[in-house]
Amino acid sequence: MVEGQPWWQLRLRKRGYRATLGRKAIIEFLSRSWKHPSPEQIYLTVRRIYPGIGLTSVYRTLEVLEHLGIIRKLVFGDGRSRYEISGGPRWRYHQHLFCVKCGKVIDYQSYIEEKEKLLNKIGKALSKKFSFKINTHQLHFYGLCKKCR
Repeated sequence: MVEGQPWWQLRLRKRGYRATLGRKAIIEFLSRSWKHPSPEQIYLTVRRIYPGIGLTSVYRTLEVLEHLGIIRKLVFGDGRSRYEISGGPRWRYHQHLFCVKCGKVIDYQSYIEEKEKLLNKIGKALSKKFSFKINTHQLHFYGLCKKCR
């Protein structure tokens, strides 16, 4: 990391993007959040810090940041996209449990090594069978949280 520049700023500049105030506000919010916010939730929080931002700008910024690998878009099948940071000092590799009743999202890190070995094996088999180059994947478990059971 270049002295004084966060990891995400280097990634933006390397790909020809500027570190605008809106991008900075969104990235900083997601870096502090553990709640997997929707674009609307991001907008409502970020506009308090950066009043000039609009909801459309938030959507466009999220697309750019996801494309650059700075954030991850999470789709749980409930019609709402959610986001989380995908790098930096606080980020850790994890997966998600999704409650289909209340929408709660739980991060988990258990069994990561075993899961990765299994998914790599499945990915290689799928790539070979379908001549398909897999870039990434998402694994979510759906069910009911303790409160909703």
